[in-house]
Order: sequence, then structure tokens, then C-alpha cells
Amino acid sequence: QVRSVESGGGSVQAGGSRRLSCTISGYTHKSYCMGWFRQAPGKGREGVAAIDHNGFTNYADSAKDRFTISQDNSKNTLYLQMNSLKPEDTAMYYCAIESHAYDCYSGSWLDRIELFGGWGQGTQVTVSS
Repeated sequence: QVRSVESGGGSVQAGGSRRLSCTISGYTHKSYCMGWFRQAPGKGREGVAAIDHNGFTNYADSAKDRFTISQDNSKNTLYLQMNSLKPEDTAMYYCAIESHAYDCYSGSWLDRIELFGGWGQGTQVTVSS
């Protein structure tokens, strides 16, 4: 069973930075697309950034030029470095994984959230103005 554990959330002022971590276990396929997602109160879950097993990255427009997704395969850990944070970035952040690497570099992962699994409990990021 695939499981994720997210950490690194907290409160930060606008313009500040935060680094999130996610440890994924139980995934046995060689190819994958791993993603960071977020859900703000009263809103649906949306994609933030994704990375495939080759290290190819893809970002939602809201994250481009501010967030950086990376991975450490030796630690089965996914990271999200968030800079220049805005109040609208306030949300619960989750990581998840799916087996179609094509979704990562095609950008279609943003519309195929239902294919992702191994959702964790999330980590809360609150950005104050």
C-alpha cells in the first residue's frame, strides 16, 4: 500500500519561504509522476507541481517562478521549496503519486488528479499578510 507523510508546514509572513517534505513508501513501479497538491478552505484540490522518475518537472501557473519541486530518490523523499509566498498560498498541502510519467511532462497531471494515490494527511501552510 502506497503511503505518504507530509511535513514542513507552518505559519509564515507574505514574501517568506517554506520547504515541504514528503516521504512516500510502498510504491514499487519504476516509472511515476509525483505531485504536490493543495486545498484551501471551501475550494477543491488543485495541483501545484509534479516531477517524474527522470526528474522532469511541471508546474501549475500559480507556482511557476516561485516554487521548486525536487526529489531525493535515496530517501524516497519529495520536496517543495516555496518562495515569495502569498496569502493565497494558504492551504493544506498534500503529495501523491501515480504511474503515468507521461502525465508529468505533458502537463495533463493537472487534470488527472483522480489517478493519484497514496494521499497523506497533509501539512498546513498559512501565509499572513
